[in-house]
Amino acid sequence: QVQLVESGGGLVQAGGSLRLSCTASEGTFSRYSRGWFRQAPGKEREFVAAIDWIGSNTYYGDSVKGRFTISRDDAKNTLYLHVNSLKPEDTAVYYCAASASLVELTTPARYYYWGQGTQVTVSS
Repeated sequence: QVQLVESGGGLVQAGGSLRLSCTASEGTFSRYSRGWFRQAPGKEREFVAAIDWIGSNTYYGDSVKGRFTISRDDAKNTLYLHVNSLKPEDTAVYYCAASASLVELTTPARYYYWGQGTQVTVSS
């Protein structure tokens, strides 16, 4: 079983940047497609970004395109989310997840493993 641990969240002013990290407990992380989701209070979990396990395709939610970038470092078993030009509406708990699928990576149900989340709060 893959255990995922997110870090890098915090309080930041609007327009600021953060780098979120997700580190896996084992080396097979590179064999999974990986994604980032977020959930704000009272809202459903929202797709943010994903990268397939081949590493050739990345996907982004419409609300973050052009501002967020997903990347990975397989040597460190780590997935990253670079978040720039933050807005107050980006405030949420951000989760990383791992999937054996190559398709429908925008769908939470495709993911088998989830981290515990890291809070991002953007002040106006």
